[in-house]
Amino acid sequence: MLFCSILVATFAFCVTKPRARDLGVPFDGNPGASNAITDVKGVEVGHTTLISGEGKLDVGKGPVRTGVTAIHPRGKTSNDAVFAAWFTLNGNGEMTGTTWVDDSGFLNGPVMITNTHSVGVVRDAVISWKVKHGSPDMEGYWWSLPVVAETWDGYLNDINGFHVKPEDAWHALDTANSGPVEEGNVGGGTGMICNEFKGGIGTSSRVLDSKNGGYTVGVLVQCNYGSREQLRVAGINVGREIPEHTVWQKDVGSIIVVVATDAPLIPTQLKRIAKKVSLGLGRDGSYSGDGSGDIFIAFSTANPGAVGTHGVHQLSMLPNDSLDPIFLATVQATEEAVINAMVAAETMTGINNHTVIALPHDKLREVLKAHDRLAK
Repeated sequence: MLFCSILVATFAFCVTKPRARDLGVPFDGNPGASNAITDVKGVEVGHTTLISGEGKLDVGKGPVRTGVTAIHPRGKTSNDAVFAAWFTLNGNGEMTGTTWVDDSGFLNGPVMITNTHSVGVVRDAVISWKVKHGSPDMEGYWWSLPVVAETWDGYLNDINGFHVKPEDAWHALDTANSGPVEEGNVGGGTGMICNEFKGGIGTSSRVLDSKNGGYTVGVLVQCNYGSREQLRVAGINVGREIPEHTVWQKDVGSIIVVVATDAPLIPTQLKRIAKKVSLGLGRDGSYSGDGSGDIFIAFSTANPGAVGTHGVHQLSMLPNDSLDPIFLATVQATEEAVINAMVAAETMTGINNHTVIALPHDKLREVLKAHDRLAK
């Protein structure tokens, strides 16, 4: 799949990257056209990727290996809130704005993902971006409680150098698009590590069959969690069979997961969807260690215009008895999104010449073939 992007302070580039299915990794379920969260109509994703410098850490100067990712539920030009809910599997992390998501049931604006020490600047940047580009919310107020989440990239990035600036968040917001989503060492995932391989941004989707409504479920992850020995791909403990070049002595890191669907769901149902992300991560070997911030948010693009201050609002919703296919789609798409992130990621050297290797494609295929799990 062809992706073109801009590395801030470096250069523009276009690359063709394989995804997990291209390597023959078998997954259940029917993906959408782009096999991405953007298969949910209206959803747009943008990245700002910051890579500069090399060698010894010089706080404030680099090396820099970080960025910002933006997810617009209804596109960057919409001011219409979506029903949403969030869930924390393990709370050693941050996602701002969730108190109001809990109480109101709405997500007003984008979901942003960055590094741990840049949450504040990105949060404030979203407010200024909305003031510049938008109008008061649908209730008539100039206010914002942005949803901004993080994972820690301090093994590769000069995280205390505060290199993410407001204009980087604006760039991610302004350049967001539908269609294929760039994965791996991009956006907020630039400096992330997953199962002691290079991690980052990954995405996947599932389209339900017509008898289950034909709805779409899309997932985007910023994966930065896990120990090598726990990594499972297609049910096989791949991590133990590729033991070289590990990073940690135990399970370290976090993961942020965003789930989008066009199915008509209300917040209590979306909370249940967000919880199901845990099962997808479990398929990949995660047990959500003590040091991990595993935080998930789910939203539905159905019921436009549901937020407002006047009149009676007519809503549509699926009965709870119809949710099982959406639960399954969420689990399947989460499982694949994480592996897509690792397959797309490339070996990276960061501060103090710390190097994290990419998941070797040939070795992955070799292991899966030995266990009769290679699709092609």
